[in-house]
Amino acid sequence: MADGAVNFLLDKLTTILLQNASLLGDAQKEIEEIKLELESMRSFIRDAERRKEMSEQVETWVKQVRLVAYEIEDIVDEFMHYKEMARDRKGIKDFVQDVVNLPKNVTARHRISSKLQKVKAKVLEVSERSKRYVFDTIDEGRSNNASIDRWQYHGESSIFVEEDELVGMDENREKLLEWLNENDQRRTIISIVGMGGLGKTTLVTKVYNDQIIKRHFDCWAWISVSQTYGVRELLRSMIKEFFETNQVMDPSNLGSMKYMQLVGTLNDYLHQKRYVVVLDDVWSIDLWSKIRGAFPNNKYGSRIILTTRNENVAFSVGTGSRVHRLQPLQDKDAWALFCKKAFWSDPDRSCPKELEALAQVIMKKCEGLPLAIVAIGGLMCSRNQTVVEWKKVYDSLNWQLSNHPLLEQVKGILLLSFNDLPFYLKHCFLYCCVFRDGYPIKRKKLIRLWVAEGFIAERKGMTMEEVAEDYLTELIFRSMIQATETNDAGRVKTCRVHDVMRELAMTTSEKENFCTAYYGQESRLEGKIHRLSVFNIGENIRLSTTICHHLRSFFVFETDMFSSFSLNSVLSKFKLLRVLDYMEFQLKPYQAPAGIWDIRSLQTLAFIEAEERLIQQIGNLTELKRLNITKLRAIDGPKLCASIQKLTNLHRLGLMASTEEEELQLEALLLPPIFLQKLTLVGQLNRLPHWLGSLASLTHLYLVSSQLEEDILSSLHTLSSLVFLELKKAYGGRLLHFRTGWFPNLNKLNLQELLRLDSVTVEEGALPSIREMYLSGCWELKLLPQGIEHLTSLQKLHLEEMPEEFVQRLRSDTGEDQTKVQHITRVYHVFLMEQTRVIETLH
Repeated sequence: MADGAVNFLLDKLTTILLQNASLLGDAQKEIEEIKLELESMRSFIRDAERRKEMSEQVETWVKQVRLVAYEIEDIVDEFMHYKEMARDRKGIKDFVQDVVNLPKNVTARHRISSKLQKVKAKVLEVSERSKRYVFDTIDEGRSNNASIDRWQYHGESSIFVEEDELVGMDENREKLLEWLNENDQRRTIISIVGMGGLGKTTLVTKVYNDQIIKRHFDCWAWISVSQTYGVRELLRSMIKEFFETNQVMDPSNLGSMKYMQLVGTLNDYLHQKRYVVVLDDVWSIDLWSKIRGAFPNNKYGSRIILTTRNENVAFSVGTGSRVHRLQPLQDKDAWALFCKKAFWSDPDRSCPKELEALAQVIMKKCEGLPLAIVAIGGLMCSRNQTVVEWKKVYDSLNWQLSNHPLLEQVKGILLLSFNDLPFYLKHCFLYCCVFRDGYPIKRKKLIRLWVAEGFIAERKGMTMEEVAEDYLTELIFRSMIQATETNDAGRVKTCRVHDVMRELAMTTSEKENFCTAYYGQESRLEGKIHRLSVFNIGENIRLSTTICHHLRSFFVFETDMFSSFSLNSVLSKFKLLRVLDYMEFQLKPYQAPAGIWDIRSLQTLAFIEAEERLIQQIGNLTELKRLNITKLRAIDGPKLCASIQKLTNLHRLGLMASTEEEELQLEALLLPPIFLQKLTLVGQLNRLPHWLGSLASLTHLYLVSSQLEEDILSSLHTLSSLVFLELKKAYGGRLLHFRTGWFPNLNKLNLQELLRLDSVTVEEGALPSIREMYLSGCWELKLLPQGIEHLTSLQKLHLEEMPEEFVQRLRSDTGEDQTKVQHITRVYHVFLMEQTRVIETLH
């Protein structure tokens, strides 16, 4: 990660020198010299990162590089903070104040200048030290990457896996055999994709060794590619495999053959043969383009199988290929495999009753990853079968994964994926460690955090958020991050990191001082911490001045540490803070810090209380994309509308009145933000705002406590881009009539607590895209929406706290209402019974 820290710092220094040269003054020379020295060290740092496991000297030097990079970043950030504060001071009052503070300012400039001089000397010293070490002479005969060298033959070793360990693989094996034996005579490439440790190589090995396959093909070859392949060496290995098997030629002269000769030799040999080739553990997306000429598309039904952790590799082989995404084992199969390894000495291989609960927890920690199940099962097999002993292992699983010899293979194989990442993706992946174990990470939140941290490089024609989304997609394709939920358009909504991978990432993160987790008294907070996550504690923690000074990100999960909390007092301590996130800590009442309207680059400002100066000044935040204001009063309306009118980049707007009875005055907004996509209005409305129908980009609309009497749908149906509509206490009329052609893209409709509503009519051709409908607390609605049978795309009908008469008509299997909902995949009713929430399936 030293290469990551240095590359990140170099990008930052380049941006500062290009965009803020006028601010740097005398410091520009020092910063340029530091940048040049780091650039000269960069390629050497990358090589040292690969060699650090082979030498304590190298590892020590890499750590020194990382520490000095962090120190430079701190000093430069402090310097830029000081300069920008000075630049922002304007007017005669500030001039007078500067004169008064002159001695203090001179001292600050001198202190920062002195720090720059010292850190420049450190950089030169570290650079010279590397030359004294002469790393190039260290273990010249060994592989450039010890961990890769150690594990690159794991594929061959899987040939010797016992048959009874192949649990849960039958369906995958049958699918692969089917594709290999099918009648399609075209050359077909089959990609087996999944994260490290899922058993890709084991699966392919068992199929490759099947005698059916040997009879079905004229010749076959298995090549372990790994990350360190050379194309010519790979082609030579393949020729040896084919020719030695068939005893056709003496391959002793292969060493002198050039690339084109090797390709030609293979192509000529395979030209009239039905061949099968396995390329195991492929990492590079350009490998196929370099070797494809060796494999003729000879219409004999040849097959090429490749295993990879990266979906981009699978897609790089072109159209017409087959992709099989290997999934983790189901709980039943995972449990069977775990018991076989953990209790192998027992004839029945069964778990003792007293250990079952704990064993299940340990097994589930592996999340269906066969490699981890086998390794951790083997570890538990060596322990006394007592709850106390097993609990000790579980509590120290993070340490065990990094230090126990039996788990070394798990660590080595999984870390290959991390080591293969470019530096900018390493930062982004490790950042997932700031979230607690099992936490569903929202896509939008994660990419905004990456942007705020400065991890995202600029690309011409793209916003930073769009680039960040590309980063996330690449991490998902590399099987480093798992997509757990997608939206209707197929975009990721939430994601997570596999538990075992996260444990290893946490170890790396703490070792590299990238992120620190605090769990209470058993954790220690010391040194220069850059990112801090506080988990599950009920006590106050005291952050030292040193920690506050260096902290860049501060996250709080489930804690009472701020029972008496002042946001301004916290911010005053964190001079270099980029991210402050109270994930699940409710800030009541949350007031915006004074002067927040001067942060002109701010993009999100949510759930802040309305106050006069904020409402007047918020129009200065012209980069805002999301704004949520609470506790609005009717008299705030005109000034608020004047400010919102300046926010032309706004995508999400939420306005909440101080009480349900308070009116939202929004008529003064003449030109609403044209890019607005999501709008939430909570409070009384005399009528719908006149500008609402002009929001052509609006996709989500929430109207709460509006208490409108007018025909609400006739004003809203012009919103043709709308995909979500929620009306909660928003309408006081008796009828909602959806007419033909209305709401063409709406896929989710929520009608809640419309207390006088007694009739819903849907004409044929209305709501053609609807997929989910929620009816909740509409106590006068006794019948299903008339015309619901026309909603052929409807998949879910959710009923909650609805009249008994309404629900009873759906309970009958032969009733008319059951006939009307036959096309709906799921109909269910949620109600309370003795304070318990009950879900009743009606269809």
